[in-house]
Amino acid sequence: MTGGAKARMRERKMKNQPRNVTYSSSGRGAERGQGSQVSGWVRGHQAGGHSYSKDLPKYITASYFAQARAAEVNAMLKAVSRPAGSCHVYSALPKHMRRRAMSHNTKRLPGRLREGAQRLAERGQRASDQEKKPLARSRSRRARRRHGQLLLEFNRRQRKNRWMETHIWHAKRFHMSKSWSCCLPLTPTAKSYRASYRAMDTHALLQDLSYFCCLELRGSEDLMLRALARLTNKQTGPSFAAASCLSGARQGRVHLYRADQFPQGSLGPADFLWRPRVPETSDRQLWIWIHPALKQEVLPELQLVCQCFEAVSDPCPAEDPAAGRKRKAEGGEPGPPPKRLLGDGTRPAGAPVRWESTNTTITISDLTMEIVRFRLIGPLAHTVLTDTLHPASEGAWSEAEGGIHQEQADTFSVLRGVCSTAELPAGCVLGLTVDDPRLTLPQKRGKTVPDLQQSTEDERVRDLTLRGVAARCSQSALWDAAHRERVTRGRLSEQELNRVRSELLVPGSRVSAPPLAGVPVLLVHQAGRVRGEERLRWGSGWDLLLPKGWGMAFWVPLVYRGVRVGGHHMSIKHSQFMGQPHFPHDYPDCPAGERFQSEQEAQLLEKFKRRPPSKRTNYIKHGCLAPFRCPWQQLTEEWEELVNLNEETASSCRDGAPHFTVLRSLKDLRVLSVWCGRWARRTPDPALTPEAAAALQQRWRRSLLWVRLRLLGKGQPALHAMVCAPTTSDLQLLGTDGQSSGPLEPRHKDHLKDLREHRTGPAQGTLRGVWPAPLPSVLAHCSRPTLGWVQQGDFSLPAGRGEALALISVSGLLHTLLQQPRGQRGVVLLRNPSSLQYRCAQLTLDT
Repeated sequence: MTGGAKARMRERKMKNQPRNVTYSSSGRGAERGQGSQVSGWVRGHQAGGHSYSKDLPKYITASYFAQARAAEVNAMLKAVSRPAGSCHVYSALPKHMRRRAMSHNTKRLPGRLREGAQRLAERGQRASDQEKKPLARSRSRRARRRHGQLLLEFNRRQRKNRWMETHIWHAKRFHMSKSWSCCLPLTPTAKSYRASYRAMDTHALLQDLSYFCCLELRGSEDLMLRALARLTNKQTGPSFAAASCLSGARQGRVHLYRADQFPQGSLGPADFLWRPRVPETSDRQLWIWIHPALKQEVLPELQLVCQCFEAVSDPCPAEDPAAGRKRKAEGGEPGPPPKRLLGDGTRPAGAPVRWESTNTTITISDLTMEIVRFRLIGPLAHTVLTDTLHPASEGAWSEAEGGIHQEQADTFSVLRGVCSTAELPAGCVLGLTVDDPRLTLPQKRGKTVPDLQQSTEDERVRDLTLRGVAARCSQSALWDAAHRERVTRGRLSEQELNRVRSELLVPGSRVSAPPLAGVPVLLVHQAGRVRGEERLRWGSGWDLLLPKGWGMAFWVPLVYRGVRVGGHHMSIKHSQFMGQPHFPHDYPDCPAGERFQSEQEAQLLEKFKRRPPSKRTNYIKHGCLAPFRCPWQQLTEEWEELVNLNEETASSCRDGAPHFTVLRSLKDLRVLSVWCGRWARRTPDPALTPEAAAALQQRWRRSLLWVRLRLLGKGQPALHAMVCAPTTSDLQLLGTDGQSSGPLEPRHKDHLKDLREHRTGPAQGTLRGVWPAPLPSVLAHCSRPTLGWVQQGDFSLPAGRGEALALISVSGLLHTLLQQPRGQRGVVLLRNPSSLQYRCAQLTLDT
């Protein structure tokens, strides 16, 4: 600091000091010949170990000093005598003299403050009611926690996001997430990942899937099949017209496309269930279960093919007789009684839920949240159901239906003799009418175990596991909307149930079921893993379909049987362990999958930005072009050009730019599965030749393929890991050393660093360590050509090693298989986005 700057700083600090104050000269300033006033303002010690004197000045002029302090004293007195604020009178008192009662009685104040306090009180009394701001009166917690007030608050909070009937139970035990206009349980607050896997593997895991949307079609069977045939294709598997599913004895699964646009226009998967034929009517009923992210695309397509555009208004529902006492509205007039929302109460008033057609006589109804759906996954799922559900007494059905119900009850009792849920035929359906499971609720929680002593019905058990459930036993009153509404309104409340329990002569004994209190349910079998050669039927279970309003009445008894409850995260892991794609995470060719990838990209990018710049991964140096979102379209286009197509086809593809698709043709998938399999275990048929590969590539030149990868050594694949084709030297190294860790990717150079620092060129405003758009060639950016990216990757508990599920280019796979030797076909390289290490993995295509 220069001498002039020091002098100016000293003048600013000394302008309010007395002018006649002098200090003794000492220290460094005296040696330089400067006065004591120059060096006296410096704080601290000086270099050389010398310090300034701390002695008091020899004399001071009181008049100058008092004059300098007069302004400060006046400002302090003014602030004390005329403070601002509502409590300025009491702030003049010391803290030990302040009392709350002084605000009501001014005589408690000292005499010098009573006059000011009295003026404030009179001013407040003279103020008009218009000038006073009304204070919001908050009710006490006891008033807010009353049953009616809680219901009103819960109904208000469901206007934006729907709540399942088990929402409050989950909210106390799970981390909740808002997705697809629903509040879903994501992960439990307790550590239960491995416990949930053990439940799926050895016992049972319970999940609430009531957020899935159900669309009902009613009309002529021929007209419905003709219309629905435009949304599916037989190359992808059985359609709505499959014989086993058309009878109503099996549940089917299809992949929906836009009308007459296969293989383009992919929408997503859907489960469907036909109602068994009813002798009294010629119309058929069909339930189509879809993910909520798929509803906004599927419903218009169904209306288009069925020509159902005329909305039908539903009559206003009648008042619930079991609703609570009436509340008073804000104006004092009695309002509607508070009651719980059942079904999709978030629809706006007057929104249509039914559409009909005058030409095709087909009616489409939206049954979203009208049917509760629980899923039990595990080998003992059937044992839990037989222990929880009890067939209703004879008074719960009419004499005409008694024969069918008795046959259904007998079939249900045979289920206890089955060793595992996986032994039952895939997709079989059993209708049943059961008593209220709250009547048989055990006193404490326990774990259901199979009954190994049931050996008298071995023949019936064998017949059930081979042939499944008969079509006549798949009938249920759950299909009847009027019966569902009647059962929902006739449900016994918890208050009434507790009153009946208190009147029992023997506490803890079973409560007798009221007459006509049967609940119609549907049990739908889930096949689990049905493709591939490993862990067949793993993850099988049952779906329990109930009328609305009965969710918690069945949920708590199931939990009391020792099942483990899983959230949405375990649904994703369940699909990963089975080697199947999960919707919408793994469907990039569908509109819902594109929206999910956009949301996932924003979340990953935001998480990346939250890290300090020094702790962020430089993906440019790692050679990773797509750490947050995979450029599928660019990948398929570059592989199409690499396989030596003619220039006319390549140019037309670039001009037209058709959207990429996912190969779902079962016939072509079986061929590719044989070509990718190990030759030591199976004989390929047909043989892999350049001509056969070229023909297959011509049909699916811009398509992706869903494959499963298993690491041959250590390693744990991560999201968006790169799947690359190995070179000849990589395969030779793997053949000589099976324990090799794999090759290394050379570190790339960040060419955008200099441009980013100077803020010029295309790198201006880009994020550090991430490639800006447009991306360079994704195929030849690294030392190994990129085939695709991983969609799901983690350490697989069933396999005991790292596994991944990925999408790769069909053209790239065929090009790679033709260059690999016969004994090493299907070997690929895997590299995580934040690593330079390649890992060898075996590619498997399950069909």
